[in-house]
Amino acid sequence: MTALTFDKKLGPRLGLAGAAVAGCLLLAGAPVRAQDANPVLAKVNGVEIRQNDVTMAEEELAPNLAQMDPATKRENVLAFLIDMKIVAKAAEDKKIAERADFKSRLDFARNRILMDQLLAAEGKAAATDEAMKKVYEEAAKQISSDQEVHARHILLETEDEAKAVIEELKKGADFAELAKKKSKDPGASDGGDLGFFTKDQMVPEFSAAAFALEPGKISEPVKSQFGWHVIKVEEKRNRKAPEFDQVKGQIETYVSRKAQADYVTKLRQAAKVERLDQPADAAKPDAAKSEPAAPADAKDAKPADKPAKK
Repeated sequence: MTALTFDKKLGPRLGLAGAAVAGCLLLAGAPVRAQDANPVLAKVNGVEIRQNDVTMAEEELAPNLAQMDPATKRENVLAFLIDMKIVAKAAEDKKIAERADFKSRLDFARNRILMDQLLAAEGKAAATDEAMKKVYEEAAKQISSDQEVHARHILLETEDEAKAVIEELKKGADFAELAKKKSKDPGASDGGDLGFFTKDQMVPEFSAAAFALEPGKISEPVKSQFGWHVIKVEEKRNRKAPEFDQVKGQIETYVSRKAQADYVTKLRQAAKVERLDQPADAAKPDAAKSEPAAPADAKDAKPADKPAKK
């Protein structure tokens, strides 16, 4: 199973076919309420624009509407739909719908919507509470076995400077105060405090030295791509997994995407796919590419980038 560590574009829209079925059911049981739920907002040459049209357009245009207040958003979307109806009618009058390139685009759009609809259903069905909790428990177990270190460091330009700082520390100088005065790191004002971090959050040389130290101990000069470090370990502990509710959304996304990727892989394996643009051996899909990326913590391998203190 793909490893998951804790730290969005799923969300395929409900299709027109599903909306039509739902609409029929509503009309059969409560015609007045169904009509009210999807009122006519405008007419363009007699063609209706309903609330459902606005809702679908808002989903499609979401990136362009993010900074708008609800009233402005609604007005812009409705204006867009009115223009779209007008221009679409003009395109029909010019027989654009009969052109080969239009038919190709229409076929592509239809297949894309069908794919989105089916994968959305597969993802939703897979993201049960039981499945999500299983993923959480496995990840929490892995996280709890990982150690993290709370350390400070002083970043210097040369090894000699680092050795001189170590001598001052041996004579009783305060590490945090020396860091404020001499460290070239942006975190010097915090006394060189890096907070808690895991091995993969720092460059290898820095992590190796920090995790080898016992709490309260100071390292020898450590060379990295950033300069020379003097490191002091304050504390060591095992990582604590976040509560399930804190990461439920991330887990749901992961489980859904994995189910979708697995479903596509299964369908592809059962399909007869012929690639005519390359040799047969080269046409085999890389199964690993179908695996979804699990949510992960940012891992900037740079001592100067402080993790959040806990």
